[in-house]
Amino acid sequence: MLDGSVPERPMGSGCKPDGFAYGGSNPSRPTMADPAFGGVGRQCSCATLCDVERSGVHRVRALTERIRHHYERLASGFETGVQVLERRYTPLGRFTPGPFEGWSFLWQPAALGLLAMSLILAGGTFTNSPFKLDMANTWFFGEPSVNATGIPSETKSIVAIVLVYGGLLLLMRVWLRLVEVMKIHPGSPTRRLWIMLVLWSLPMIIAPPMFSRDVFSYAAQGEMTSHHLSPYVLGPFSLGSSPYVNPVDPLWGNAPAPYGPLFLFLDGSIARLTGHNQLATVVGLRILEVVAVALIGLGLTMLARALGRDPGEAFVLGAMNPLVLLTLIGGAHNDAIMTGLLVIGIAFAVRRQPWWALLFCAAATAIKAPAALGLAYVAWTWLGPTARIKERLVPIAKATLVAAATLGVSSWLAGFGFGWIRNLLSNGTVRSWAAPATALGMALGNTLHAVGLQSVSVTTVLSVTRFLGFATAGAFALWLLWNGERRGWVRSLGVSLLLVVELGPVVQPWYLAWGLVLLAASYQGREHFWLLLLTITGPFIGLPGGRQLLSGLVQANPLLIAVAVAILGGVLIAPMGRWTQWSWPEERALVS
Repeated sequence: MLDGSVPERPMGSGCKPDGFAYGGSNPSRPTMADPAFGGVGRQCSCATLCDVERSGVHRVRALTERIRHHYERLASGFETGVQVLERRYTPLGRFTPGPFEGWSFLWQPAALGLLAMSLILAGGTFTNSPFKLDMANTWFFGEPSVNATGIPSETKSIVAIVLVYGGLLLLMRVWLRLVEVMKIHPGSPTRRLWIMLVLWSLPMIIAPPMFSRDVFSYAAQGEMTSHHLSPYVLGPFSLGSSPYVNPVDPLWGNAPAPYGPLFLFLDGSIARLTGHNQLATVVGLRILEVVAVALIGLGLTMLARALGRDPGEAFVLGAMNPLVLLTLIGGAHNDAIMTGLLVIGIAFAVRRQPWWALLFCAAATAIKAPAALGLAYVAWTWLGPTARIKERLVPIAKATLVAAATLGVSSWLAGFGFGWIRNLLSNGTVRSWAAPATALGMALGNTLHAVGLQSVSVTTVLSVTRFLGFATAGAFALWLLWNGERRGWVRSLGVSLLLVVELGPVVQPWYLAWGLVLLAASYQGREHFWLLLLTITGPFIGLPGGRQLLSGLVQANPLLIAVAVAILGGVLIAPMGRWTQWSWPEERALVS
């Protein structure tokens, strides 16, 4: 009862409320049979207690529905507002949505995307560009010479920043409109999309490692592996005066690796194949991530077809996602390998090939631990939605054996055991305002210090808020797993991975790719909007250059200011062609 009142019932041991089946010879202990209370088997001492429990469940459900209703209204209003602004203040307002005329227009977004990525490449090749490591002998071009002297040109710095930000804005605009076209008009030719992916990827393939120095840490760990120095115990600085050490971020110089044994085996193999040449090892890692992005594209088309979705839309949303291109290829992050293996494994699971699914998901886990969520979902859904918990224990045992075997073989190949498991939280040393749990901890800690509670350290507060973040993510992940087959288990897995990232101690743009790639082929309803929002904001998390751009413009001459503003403003509002009109369905067209 929603009002919390409980009806009076006769006292005694023989209360027999409706919905109960008596068990055994004791009539005073009815067995709850109402599915709303968890099914057969729970005991209730009297009807009053059962009514109270029923009232509590109804209250929780009512509260959940109210929260969901308000969320939908807020999100819908925000989305509508964005569309109104877009129609009113961008060139989209010049077009009236008309009949779709086929896919011959694809060369236009292909060329515009290539232009955008080329601008980012150009901005990243300046010797004083803040978007890459500015150190001699770390790439083939754009790096200072060993004997470089003098003060970097402020004008060159601003030009580099304007080019990169301009390229990012153009790339986001092109991708967003292409995504909307794919959503409204299914059936795009995947062969042309693969060609487009190659064109968009080329500038990032030849660019120096951008937006992160992690690939230099990977290279150093590969060199350590090739010399049988355990990256699970030692940091890259253990290599001494090796050329691999100089480019490594000092923050990770003495930090042990949290990566799985399969990645260390691949990493060490690349170091050996390149003859222990530091630059060649970095190139080898870049090539490995390019292959991994191709696996993402292949896995997405497999998964979309298995789910009955349009493979072209999933391909554009996932494989051609700016986060994937900029961070997984441009930054050469090993998250690409994990994500590629994971999405292929999930595709096999949906196609009812569970053994292959377990193998690929286990291999993804041997790259990075978060992929273990994929193993859990494959095992739980193996027998279908009607399976009882006891019946699910067998697939769980099979998944455990496959995972143990895969990790065991990988550990034997790498040669360093399971030390990586205790290093999984090593990135917690980074304090990022982009992570809600960390931001809350720092804000609370600083507030306590401001009011005079100096005895409470920020580190202690951070430990509490990060624990609460992990606990919340774990609770949501369990709920999503339990309800996965009702709401779609692939999208539940994607949301779980995003929650693990967002509620974890550190949020990095490339972490978001784990869940976004899976949602690209499985999203429903409002998830499409959040997928787009995380994609267009993710690359700007921690992106350098913004403060330098503003301070540089303040100090620069008026002509330079005018040129920079004109370039960025022009990129933001310039028309991209008539093809964008097909990203607006006639029935949803917003009149300015």
